[in-house]
Amino acid sequence: MSSPPSGLLPRPRLAALVEAGAIAAGREIEPSQIQPASLDLRLGKEAFRLRASFLPGRGAHVRERLETLSPERVSLEGEGAVLEKGIVYIAPLAERLALPETLAGGANPKSSTGRLDIFVRLIVDRGAAFDEAPAGYHGPLWVEISPRSFSVRVREGTRLNQLRLREAGPRMTVSDDLLRARHAEAALVEGPLELRDGLVVHVGLAQAGVVGFRAVKNGSVIDVDRPGAYAAEDFWEPIRAPAGRLILDPDEFYILASRERMHIPADLAAEMAAIDPALGEFRVHYAGFFDPGFGWTPSGAPGARAVLEVRGRDVPFLLEDGQPIGRLVFEPLSGAADALYGAIGGSNYQGQGLKLSKHFRNWGET
Repeated sequence: MSSPPSGLLPRPRLAALVEAGAIAAGREIEPSQIQPASLDLRLGKEAFRLRASFLPGRGAHVRERLETLSPERVSLEGEGAVLEKGIVYIAPLAERLALPETLAGGANPKSSTGRLDIFVRLIVDRGAAFDEAPAGYHGPLWVEISPRSFSVRVREGTRLNQLRLREAGPRMTVSDDLLRARHAEAALVEGPLELRDGLVVHVGLAQAGVVGFRAVKNGSVIDVDRPGAYAAEDFWEPIRAPAGRLILDPDEFYILASRERMHIPADLAAEMAAIDPALGEFRVHYAGFFDPGFGWTPSGAPGARAVLEVRGRDVPFLLEDGQPIGRLVFEPLSGAADALYGAIGGSNYQGQGLKLSKHFRNWGET
C-alpha cells in the first residue's frame, strides 16, 4: 500500500481526524474551526496568571510544572476575564490530541491575535519547544498568552491560535526553483520575483497617505470576541512616511503592509519567516500562516498584501520602502483542499491592503 503524500493536512483530512477522535474536545468541535489547512483552537474554562513563562521539558507535564509556580487561577466562564498587558498567562485549551505516529503538529497565533499584539504560543506535555506537538502526541494542549499593547477580554471558547498537522519526518518546503516555475505559470506575487529560501517580502512605505499604524499606550480593554466594536483612532496612531522612510522606536508595536500583493495557490500554504536576524533591529509577524487561496482573485492576479506585525527591539531602526522584511516559506498540502481562504467562515482578510484587526471599524466610522 502506498503511503499518503507528505505535506500539510488539508481540511478534509482534518475533518476525518475529528471524526475519528484523534482531535477531540469536551464539547463538539465546530465546523467553522476547520480552516483550509488548519484548525482553530479554543480556550477552556480557566487560565492561570504567572510570573514567568516556562516549558515543561521532556520529563514533565504542564499541570505538574504549573503547580510548582503557585499560579493565580482566573475563571474564563461566562463573561470571561480581562488578561492584563505585560502579564503571562497559561490556559488549557478545549481540544486535545491523540495523533498517530505518522502525524506531527505546529501552531501559530491567528491573524487577529497577532494584529492585537497578543503573544501566544502552544505548549504540550513533555514539550521542549513552543508551538510544536511531536509525532504521535497524545495529551492535552495548553497555550501561553501575554498581551503586549492592550489588555484583552477573553472567555471560554475564544480562539487565539491555530494548529496545523503534517506528515511526520523532515518538513517539506517548496524549493526556489519550483517556486520560480510556479510563478511562471501563475504569478505568486505582482512585480519581480525575489527568492531566498522562499519568497522575499518587502515593506511598503512609498504610497501616499497612511502607510501604517502604531499602537497607542494605555488604550482601553479590547474584547477579542467583538469584531467591529472599536474606533480605530482610540487605539492606533496613523503613520505617514512622505519620504518612504520610518524609524521604528524600541518596544513600540506597528502594523505595516508588504509592498507587493501576493497569491497562495490552492495546493500550497505558506508561513512568514524571518529573512535574517542580522538585517535589522525588529521582529516581524507573530501570526505568519497563509492558507491556500489567500490573495486569490477571479482574474488570477495576486490580490492581497501581507500585513506585517512589527515590534522594534533594542535601538531605533530606520526602515525604508522596499526593504526586505521577511520571506514566505511555501509548503505543499498532502491532498486537495475542499475550500480555499475566503470561501468559508472566519476569513476576514481576503483581498486586504493595510488593515487592522477585525475588531476595529474603518478610520472615522461611528
